Amino acid sequence: MIRNMVTLALLVFSIALALATLPVKAEGARCAPRDVVLAHLAKKYGESRRSIGLAGNGFVVETFASEGGSWTVVMTRPDGISCLVASGEHFETVDEPALTGDPA
Repeated sequence: MIRNMVTLALLVFSIALALATLPVKAEGARCAPRDVVLAHLAKKYGESRRSIGLAGNGFVVETFASEGGSWTVVMTRPDGISCLVASGEHFETVDEPALTGDPA
């Protein structure tokens, strides 16, 4: 289970990193100022922030989820523009012990 979570986290960060290299024109309707994106997620889906991390390129990567199980991964650039990276259903919070020793 922990390995699956680590794999999912690496996948999400890889997608976020790949999207970070796209030109601004590719943003389309999936990117907007951060406050607009967060208001949309709260109003339309009832989602609130569940996790946050900082990517190596300075982008903030966050997971939002609702009590009903919908979830969205959002990447915010240093200029305040947030982009939807991934979304889905059946979000679940797990309480697992931290890894010890060499994770490899």
